[in-house]
Amino acid sequence: MTETAPLAPGLVDLPRLTAWLDAHITALGDGPLTVTQLHGGTSNVILTLNRGGKDMVLRRPPPVAPPGAEKGVLREARVLTALGGTAVPHPTCHGSCADPEVIGAPFYVMERVAGWAAELRGERIYHRAPFDRAPCEYGIAYAMVDGLIALANVDYKAVGLEDFGKPDNFLERQVDRWEGQIRSYPERYGSEWRELPGFAYARDWLRANIPDDFRAGIIHGDVGTPNALFAFDRPARLTALIDWELSTIGDPLIDLAWFTGRLRDEDHPEVIGEAVLYAAENFPTRQELARYYAAGTGRDLACFDYYCVLAAYKSGCILEYKVAQSSAGILPPETGRFFDKLVRAAFARAEVLARKAG
Repeated sequence: MTETAPLAPGLVDLPRLTAWLDAHITALGDGPLTVTQLHGGTSNVILTLNRGGKDMVLRRPPPVAPPGAEKGVLREARVLTALGGTAVPHPTCHGSCADPEVIGAPFYVMERVAGWAAELRGERIYHRAPFDRAPCEYGIAYAMVDGLIALANVDYKAVGLEDFGKPDNFLERQVDRWEGQIRSYPERYGSEWRELPGFAYARDWLRANIPDDFRAGIIHGDVGTPNALFAFDRPARLTALIDWELSTIGDPLIDLAWFTGRLRDEDHPEVIGEAVLYAAENFPTRQELARYYAAGTGRDLACFDYYCVLAAYKSGCILEYKVAQSSAGILPPETGRFFDKLVRAAFARAEVLARKAG
């Protein structure tokens, strides 16, 4: 989150935002308010705020928001507040506003954490030099998993998130949850439902193979190096997990599967999937990272393949909204074509993993 862009119209009402900041975020200062739009984030708008001192960051949904975005931004604020005092690297949340009358949508204001984030260019994820090559890139993977270990070890009830999600029968509800979302897009956006290869096979396999080793914890929901900040100096260190709009209470193994699903596999050396890949040759295998995670959390990973299938299935169901918006004319055709490749790759990966798991 370092590059800036011109502030798009309609994102803030400066007088109303200034009055709200005067009342709720005094740490930002009391000088004239300057707002700048940042690059970064596909489901939320990210703005910097400055009143003569240190920058802070405001996050709000875009004018055309994906499903659940307005609730999601407030859930982000709540989970970031709850994580204060834990070992999880995260931005401090300074305050949130549920009233859309202030700037046109709910929002929250957080600390601006120093660090660099990965970039998605074309169909690959790239890291800042020297973390774009071995051996430094190898450490990025472990830095990410260090953050996931810290998150999995948080007692969600002790930090005030007992009602943040519904852990009962969490895994049993996942398939219906994400199938319901993907099937809602045609009505929501005026697009056509399309049959996607791998979708039905993964859905049915997941329903038939639910593991019984469930342990509830906080889920980030969209783990990847573009949704994290890292220290500029070596060795690789995570300074913050960001973009928490999909966070909930469930099984944290989904986060590990989401991050490692497209890395190399010890039993099948080929990279599974073909879109938005890391430079997998510079990363540990997904099994290496799973063993590291297991040592840090005490989790039994005998059923880890299930979580990898679920992560790929969930990814396809979520990203299809971009294709639907493009089909409806809300987003440009090239955006739809790009996300179509991601969706198809996700469901193909889910089917391949499910068939290999048996």
